[in-house]
Amino acid sequence: MEPGKRNKFCKFLQQEVLMTMSFPVGLDLDLLRSFVIIAEERSFTRAAELVGRTQSAVSLQMQRLEASLGQPVLAREKGGHVELTEQGRYFLVKARELLSLNDEILASVKKPKSRVSIKFGIAEELAPHYLPKILEHFAQISSSVEVEVFLASSCILSPQIRNGEIDLAILESGLEPRNWPTKEVWRSKLVWITSNHHQQHLRTPLPLALSPVECPWRPPWLHECPFRTLATKSLERDCRAFQVVTTSSSMAAQLGAVRAGLAVAVALDSTSLLDELRQVREDEGLPLLPDVAYLMMKSRNPPQPHADLLSADVTALFS
Repeated sequence: MEPGKRNKFCKFLQQEVLMTMSFPVGLDLDLLRSFVIIAEERSFTRAAELVGRTQSAVSLQMQRLEASLGQPVLAREKGGHVELTEQGRYFLVKARELLSLNDEILASVKKPKSRVSIKFGIAEELAPHYLPKILEHFAQISSSVEVEVFLASSCILSPQIRNGEIDLAILESGLEPRNWPTKEVWRSKLVWITSNHHQQHLRTPLPLALSPVECPWRPPWLHECPFRTLATKSLERDCRAFQVVTTSSSMAAQLGAVRAGLAVAVALDSTSLLDELRQVREDEGLPLLPDVAYLMMKSRNPPQPHADLLSADVTALFS
């Protein structure tokens, strides 16, 4: 190579090196998505199924990610179980924020459809009082968005939000999938419900109408229904004998057993009761029950920015 050309080539290489050193390495969003799913599922195998890659390909992705970060974010344990390192727990929050911002930007610049549909789930015990307000108010601020309502128990809504079958949901705390972002929007007292025409709340052992131990709708990551656990644990701490005389996954069916004089049940303080039913007073001998929180949750890829708009509107109505 001629001396003049050699000097120009050397200067070009020097400039390229300087430019490379000046800009930080960017994070691959595909790697972030795989990492978030692994963190939620605690499994490389399950994550590979969800992202449509082989397990070895996902493992290579995580090697690339950790090389970019310069530190480990995942730790494999015996049996294939995966845990986050301390750095991984911090990075999970930031990765979700970055992916959410990326999805929001893409959604905002794409040509909007003539009408957008959002699948919104709400726990059945909240619907009578809050659902009409939610739908009426949101229709006023975003008439181009169709809200498809899924009314069900929280244990049904939780797997649906996890699997992407619905976009947004309000459900009972304690039923959310592991490591899923949530925001508390409402809290209520849990109370004992008895009949006006029967005295079952005074009996010993106390007859109960609760959800079944082997509820077919209970998410696989839970051992027992939270409502059932709160009721039985409160009685055990109070040394009050009890007997579960009827079970149902439906709150309406449990209250039906109370109306029939078979048992007492537990429900939210805000639950609308028929004339035959009433709350047990604090001076009638049953232990106080704790509060129950309700959480706002989004699916991994809700339609944006409409999902955020509905989420903010619903949160404001519950405030």
